[in-house]
Amino acid sequence: MTKVRGMRWWMVGLVTAGLIVNYLARNTLSVAAPTMMSELNITTQQYSYIVVAWQVCYALMQPIAGYVIDAVGTKIGFAMFALAWSVACACAAMATGWQSMALFRGMLGLTEAAGIPAGVKATTEWFPAKERSIAIGWFNIGSSIGALCAPPLVVWTILHGSWQMSFVIVGAIGIVWTGLWLAFYKHPRDQKMLSDKERDFILEGQEQSDANGAGVAPKARWHQIVRSRNFWAIAIPRFLSEPAWQTFNAWIPLYMATERHMNIKEIAMFAWLPFLAADIGCVLGGYLSPWFHKYWKVSLFTSRKLVVVVGAVCMIGPACIGLVASPYAAIALLCVGGFAHQTLSGALYSITSDVFGKNEVATATGLAGMSGYLGATIFTLLFGVLVTLVGYSPLFMLLAVFDLVAAAVVCMLIREKIAPSVPLGKPAFG
Repeated sequence: MTKVRGMRWWMVGLVTAGLIVNYLARNTLSVAAPTMMSELNITTQQYSYIVVAWQVCYALMQPIAGYVIDAVGTKIGFAMFALAWSVACACAAMATGWQSMALFRGMLGLTEAAGIPAGVKATTEWFPAKERSIAIGWFNIGSSIGALCAPPLVVWTILHGSWQMSFVIVGAIGIVWTGLWLAFYKHPRDQKMLSDKERDFILEGQEQSDANGAGVAPKARWHQIVRSRNFWAIAIPRFLSEPAWQTFNAWIPLYMATERHMNIKEIAMFAWLPFLAADIGCVLGGYLSPWFHKYWKVSLFTSRKLVVVVGAVCMIGPACIGLVASPYAAIALLCVGGFAHQTLSGALYSITSDVFGKNEVATATGLAGMSGYLGATIFTLLFGVLVTLVGYSPLFMLLAVFDLVAAAVVCMLIREKIAPSVPLGKPAFG
């Protein structure tokens, strides 16, 4: 059979497409919110309950989803959840009030929880340690592209049909991707189009315990993961940093409509820009790690922590949003925020893949994700109440403080797992 050069990059491209669909489904609500809230007589506080329903279900399901994926494998596990979230997304078109919409969004949260754990596990299977931050940066770009595509797609469906149509269309896209995933994704040991040279490159660059694992994934012992210092060094920063990303995803269109007085067409024109900046953060953050490693002569592990610090410092940008009068300057600062969070987020995923083996990394990612979304849930509940009392600006300032504290926790608590040495030099893409 013909061997495909750089097969690992084709696989991460497939994962990226899955994350695009995943985030497109979750961001459909925020773009449709102004129209939907008007038609269904939903208040701002009730909208926050809908967002919280998704966040709570997503948070509680993340460790379970990670455990399932570690147990049944990346291919089958990701496909099951993707099919389920596609159906749940389409069902939201049947909502008649905030309670029914909260129910359908809760179902979506339960099923979408597998996206990130599956992506991290796939990159751990397919990439050596020195390329992993780059690969995670590329698959994590899917989260931003999905959020980026939502405004124009949803606004188009509202103008040419209804807000209900947007949920159905996105659900159908998810079903198509599920079929592609089942058809094309394979573990490196089963991929016949993978050359022996590339397979050896992948395995030789992985942690020794992973390389010798023969790909057999025992059930992850979550209680041991939770008791480890490294887990809390990731879970606490997730708890502190995730509120920023969920605020951007759920509230930017409403912020633009209520605070900056933009109409639906202007929202379609500008609401995607922070997520384009987030795409840049995903990719650039992935390349920053090997850049620090090569030119600053620090260990690969230390380079991951430096990227977290860069992302946290950049969050000062959206903290200044209350100081600008121009709506375009406000969008620019939100763009800085999107870039900042995804830079930080990708580095945390890379650190997770460094300190946990490939047979437990999805479970660890899911448990840390649960911590992150519990933080986001608490903040969203407060946001829905406080935004009417103090406005958006103080809350954006608080998000920046959270991220700076998160970076400090990572730097102080995380400990490197013993792994084979990684040579300095330019990452290979062969």
